[in-house]
Amino acid sequence: MPAQPDRRAQLGTFLRSRRERLTPDEVGLPQTGRRRTPGLRREELALLAGISATWYTYLEQGRKIRASEQVLTALAVALRLDRQERDHLLQLAGHAPAAAEAEEREPLTAEAAAVPLLLQPNPAYIIGGTYDVLSHNQAAADLFPRLIMEADRPANFVRWVFLEPAARHVLLDWEPEARALLARLRMLAARHPGDPRYTRLVEDLTEGSPEAREWWPQYEVQARHSGRKRLRHPRRGARDYTYTAFHLAEQPEQTLVVYYDSGDRPPKAEP
Repeated sequence: MPAQPDRRAQLGTFLRSRRERLTPDEVGLPQTGRRRTPGLRREELALLAGISATWYTYLEQGRKIRASEQVLTALAVALRLDRQERDHLLQLAGHAPAAAEAEEREPLTAEAAAVPLLLQPNPAYIIGGTYDVLSHNQAAADLFPRLIMEADRPANFVRWVFLEPAARHVLLDWEPEARALLARLRMLAARHPGDPRYTRLVEDLTEGSPEAREWWPQYEVQARHSGRKRLRHPRRGARDYTYTAFHLAEQPEQTLVVYYDSGDRPPKAEP
């Protein structure tokens, strides 16, 4: 049942109160000058949760929008809510608290979520095992337009590549990139037979993309790795990028991906 008007107002008040009790230091964010109000800024919390800052602002303002349990769970993780607070958040948003489904979004510590923000202006994001974008910085949102949408579920890099038309404009070598990405997804899915997250993702891809429908039965596999990509930057045009992937120690299927424009002068190593 959708949240009622009074509950939407309570939801906004609750979110604001929990946002204001967190400090940038607590979540690993750098201090950026004097703050007019305590706690995190709205855009900082939105980045930690992997959702649009505008969409989060509407949620906090009590506007008539509906948030999925996945997005609410992401906010609960970013806000460091305990179980009772998370259940209250779900109830205010019109969801029954409970369930394994509320745990579906992969856990990401606030310290890890802050890393892409520290890597600005290099595009960086953290993806989970199903390629959900768990954290990102503004440079990544700029480089991959419409990846971070004002939607009711977390952004997903595989869905973006196959189902978002903008991806074919950004990825100059779309077909080999998409084939390789599908092969990496195949290897990850094989590690989790019967996991509904992978089943739903593959169903979405094969239903919405003729290429995915043709390639998935070919059973190509490939491990995640670093490499190079040719991408079209919104302001700089076609560029060669080097990207490096780092697996998180506590969650080896979560990967930090950092892009570096190969045409820029690399930073000098300290002696």
